[in-house]
Amino acid sequence: MTSSKGIINILLSGFDGRMGTTVREVAKESGDFFVVAGVSYSRAIENESSVLNVFSSFRDIKNVKADVIIDFSHADSTKELLKFATKFKIPTVIGTTGHTNEQLEIIKGVSDFIPVFFSQNMSIGANILLNLCKRAARLLKNSCDIEIVEKHHNRKKDAPSGTSLMFAEELKKALNLRECNYIFDRTNRSQVRKSGEIGISSVRAGTIVGEHSVIFGLDNEILTLTHTAQSRKIFAKGALLAAKFILNKEPGFYTMKDMCAIGGFC
Repeated sequence: MTSSKGIINILLSGFDGRMGTTVREVAKESGDFFVVAGVSYSRAIENESSVLNVFSSFRDIKNVKADVIIDFSHADSTKELLKFATKFKIPTVIGTTGHTNEQLEIIKGVSDFIPVFFSQNMSIGANILLNLCKRAARLLKNSCDIEIVEKHHNRKKDAPSGTSLMFAEELKKALNLRECNYIFDRTNRSQVRKSGEIGISSVRAGTIVGEHSVIFGLDNEILTLTHTAQSRKIFAKGALLAAKFILNKEPGFYTMKDMCAIGGFC
């Protein structure tokens, strides 16, 4: 359900964060979306001409009619957000990372009642990279060592990134590994690398938007596949596409794989 002019009304969680700010900018540029309200957890914000209401929590929201919720806030706000979304039957796009297993189970459970779109990386390009890496893993099978290196700006709190963990999980499935250890730190491991390991390294420096490299180490050769984000706009555009995608969907748990499959490239 959208407005009479076909505009999709968005309730934006994490309104004043880096991604929230970028979503507002891209939404305004597109002309297909309107941010009717926001939730800001970090500080109070005076209302802007493009936003009718900004609240400090979902509990404070009143008289707001939104078609979709887009969340780029913090994993700890997930439970409150989904309680609100379920109560008012609002489709929800979650681009926040760093969730615990318990929080992920809550997200999946709520998808029985409303459509929920969840991705640890909203970039189309990053998800194409994931597909390429899975294909490479199936071809190489157990003849390679896999290392994932992710780089982000110095203000990113969670490490490793949700995207690198997503890559590790998908590569584990592609290789059909029942037992697989993720190695985040080798400084205290005085031993040779074991089979079935996937190494994950994190870099936090400067203003790096995001870079993920998957290294396939073979005998006498190296294959490296990399995705580099040059602007946060790619994640905002992906989230807005996801908002369009789930707008009239039945309750369920949707991912970038579902959306990209329509385009035939993920």
